[in-house]
Amino acid sequence: MDNLDINKEKLIFEISWEVCNQVGGIYSVLRSKAYHMVKEFADNYCVIGPYLDKKVEGEFERLDLNTLAEDNPLALTIKNLQAKGIRVEFGRWSVVGHPLAILMHPEDVYSKLSLVKYFMWKDHHIECDACYDPIIDQALAFGELLRIFFFEFTRLNKVNTVAHFHEWMSASSIPALRLHNIPISIVFTTHATSLGRYLSLAGCDLYRNLSNLNWEQESINLNILSQVKIERAAAHGSHIFTTVSEVTASECIHLLGRAPDMILPNGLNIERFVAIHELQNLHKEFKNKLHEFTIGHFFSNYSFDLDKTIYFFTSGRFEFRNKGFDITIDALSRLNHMLKNTPSLSDMTVVMFIITKKPFYTINPLIFHQRAMTEKLRSACEEIVKELQEKFFFHVASCQRWEVPDLNKLVDDFRWLKLKRVLQAWKKDELPLVVTHTLQNQNDEVLGSIRANNLFNYREDRVKIVYQPDFVSPLNPINQSDYNQFVRGCHLGIFPSYYEPWGLTPVECLALGTPSVTSNLSGFGEYVLKTIGEPENKGLYVLDRKVGNYFEEADSLARMLFNFCKLSRRERINQRNRLESLSVDFDWSNMIHNYIRVYNKCSEFFDH
Repeated sequence: MDNLDINKEKLIFEISWEVCNQVGGIYSVLRSKAYHMVKEFADNYCVIGPYLDKKVEGEFERLDLNTLAEDNPLALTIKNLQAKGIRVEFGRWSVVGHPLAILMHPEDVYSKLSLVKYFMWKDHHIECDACYDPIIDQALAFGELLRIFFFEFTRLNKVNTVAHFHEWMSASSIPALRLHNIPISIVFTTHATSLGRYLSLAGCDLYRNLSNLNWEQESINLNILSQVKIERAAAHGSHIFTTVSEVTASECIHLLGRAPDMILPNGLNIERFVAIHELQNLHKEFKNKLHEFTIGHFFSNYSFDLDKTIYFFTSGRFEFRNKGFDITIDALSRLNHMLKNTPSLSDMTVVMFIITKKPFYTINPLIFHQRAMTEKLRSACEEIVKELQEKFFFHVASCQRWEVPDLNKLVDDFRWLKLKRVLQAWKKDELPLVVTHTLQNQNDEVLGSIRANNLFNYREDRVKIVYQPDFVSPLNPINQSDYNQFVRGCHLGIFPSYYEPWGLTPVECLALGTPSVTSNLSGFGEYVLKTIGEPENKGLYVLDRKVGNYFEEADSLARMLFNFCKLSRRERINQRNRLESLSVDFDWSNMIHNYIRVYNKCSEFFDH
């Protein structure tokens, strides 16, 4: 790391909609790097977010302002704001590092929104009254609170201050702060341009058309002109403009009209993942949990060899095209045919978990029924084993000469009859469920793609599908394990995104020693290709999605998955070991220097 010249009087405020509020990837970024920010800046670092509902209480620990010195800059500002009727919650974020945290209530300034919108139009030519949008109103209210906070903070305190805003929803105050020359240094990071994300969701071939797009007309067409203008104003109003990858930097140039000054790749707090000398043991332990699920889910209808079964998964926020759910399912259909038509692999089974969050009514009752019957079957088997163990020992110990006992005679008929009845009740003729929940939308895009590809978990299929429209959690009765355990148990994560400014899911796989597929349209995939030699040999597969032909890309992904299926167990173990060694490169201890460079560069803007 560079030698750092950090001014001890410098205060860093990091501002995001996702402080104590899990919405998407920014939450994971801020949460995971908090420890390293506090390590560098101690209590000179503070996060600011909106108090949206009481769920934040689970992540927020209040502090008494009276415990701070009377001349403490934060204490002075917060007390003054509270005296003006603005609620300011002060405490620490309950994450590793426990950074200072400020939460503010957007509804405190809702009565002023008309005036806020007027000045956005008058001073910055941003129209926010075209149609009612509660998200725009919340973002503007939060921005007004931030404007008031920094006006008051700089009025009461003469201290070098950096305000680092993440995404447009936290950044509507930037134009006013610059207009009134508030003496702070402003950093703005876009993790994904609003227009780029919406265009991709709408099916636009974004990267081939970037230079030809009219940002204003496209924003009007998608009815997001207000937020795009706020984002553009934040990008142009910041002293330092950053983004997370070279992929997103090209969007910024064409859609926001400004090239980023610096790239800030995202990392992870790898220390919480690393399990030295236990990588393979942990994989085996959590793979056995997946085996238990597989037995309960599939074996009541038909069985297959668990020693020749590998587990794939994909997960993330539901964006069918952007996250690559579409190409993944199409490639799995091709893989299914390839495995069935390859004699040496025709007895291999791939169980594919599709994990996302979609509205559902309830978990399918058949899931609970099968689990209960599986447990009854296990209990009946354990009773026989226990009885057999005792009688077998007595028989061997008491026999006069060695003879092989008839094990059937050592178990009484009642036990055999009970096992038979349970087994008959457990077996069924219906195909194993494809989706674990009763979805509210039966025209769901994932279900539609599964139907189109005829992936219904037939006995002869070598690729089996388990679509779970709810995230993995110890509180989820289907998984009963946390996400990290689930990922460790799997053999391959599949994330061939079409639109992904960075992509934390393959980084998490890397940290957990699980090989993964990403794409060269994701920031992480592009970073891997530029910085890591022979990534496939290390378990990092990067799909070329710049080909421009979806069907060719789906074929390439299918071949990539097929080649992974051909790996021996020893080759898969070697990949996991190489990944674990490589993961240290993505630890925040190595990535945080990018942020520190930004804050050091801010020093030149302090004297306004």
